[in-house]
Amino acid sequence: MEESQKEFSIKHWAEEDRPREKLLLKGKSALSDAELIGILIGSGTKSLSAVDVGKLLLKHADNDLYKLSKLNIKELTKIKGIGTAKAISIISALELGRRRKDTEGNKKIKITSSDVAYRSMVPHLSDLPHEEFWIILLNRANEIIKHILISKGGISGTLADTRIIFKSAIDHLASAVILSHNHPSGNLKPSHADIQLTKKLKEAGKLLDIPVLDHIIFTDKGYFSFLDEGLL
Repeated sequence: MEESQKEFSIKHWAEEDRPREKLLLKGKSALSDAELIGILIGSGTKSLSAVDVGKLLLKHADNDLYKLSKLNIKELTKIKGIGTAKAISIISALELGRRRKDTEGNKKIKITSSDVAYRSMVPHLSDLPHEEFWIILLNRANEIIKHILISKGGISGTLADTRIIFKSAIDHLASAVILSHNHPSGNLKPSHADIQLTKKLKEAGKLLDIPVLDHIIFTDKGYFSFLDEGLL
């Protein structure tokens, strides 16, 4: 290896500065985001260390891990030093991190507010580039029985079938339902279609004695509650 290339190779760094060794010596919190990415991708290029590639990747995402999680394989592979295999590793790691947010495990979560309902949807609706419509099924104690995906759509909309929603509720012996769908655009304002659908589902719930308690419009930065805003 030429002398000019040696300085870019992590194996020529001082041991305490190498990401893996640094993690062993000082713990995971001592590593920067770029160093963690460097460990994840494993290697760099002839002119860039794995950590340097990590820095380029973060720069592309404005040093924002949230923005990084939105990048797809095609976008990631535009970064020097990132091929398809490394892009897949990055996406997989970020997806595991997203799923980790669901820390409640099998513990029954009681819905006591719209905020609790919103947070229960974080593992299901975070970072999606398209719309999805979900329902939260509750027992008589307002504890979550299950989250169920009803439909997937495009960037600007998805369909929600009344029959599928309440069949799911009946099949799981649910006592109440909370509706939830995401707006990938980040817009929290309900559309006319959102309002009309909510009214329709509320009326259907009354007939079946399975009340619709709320409808949460989900974004990665916040939420809109029909109940809190007096629209239910």
